[in-house]
Amino acid sequence: MAITTGGIGNRRSRGAAPLSEINVTPFVDVALVLLIIFMITAHVMEYGIDINVPKTQTVASSTKERPVISLNKAGELYLGKEAVNVNRLVETVHARYPQQTSVFVRADRETTYDVLAQVLAALGQAKLNVSLVTQPDEGRKP
Repeated sequence: MAITTGGIGNRRSRGAAPLSEINVTPFVDVALVLLIIFMITAHVMEYGIDINVPKTQTVASSTKERPVISLNKAGELYLGKEAVNVNRLVETVHARYPQQTSVFVRADRETTYDVLAQVLAALGQAKLNVSLVTQPDEGRKP
């Protein structure tokens, strides 16, 4: 006399279909980890030029797309990621961004004021509105 216990092997012998559901839990876990990694590293990949901007108590945020002029502590000037001569800055801005009337200026906190003043004067003569990029200072209390 044969005895069957009703285990998994019996299910197949009775004609029941195999379980064919996709387990999405590992996919969701990997997707969330990747999302967190990209959120953390997104601000690092924002600009390719290493500039330590000054910190201020109040910082206005802007969502407008404008050309970014960067000035590092060695006094080198960049429009986007390409080096630019200060004497040709205005015509380069007008050539690359013909309808633009304002720019962002990111200057390192250790940049000499003379170089920054030359850049601001050139942009002011061209009637371009200048917004200086700064960082919020969490250490100071208002």
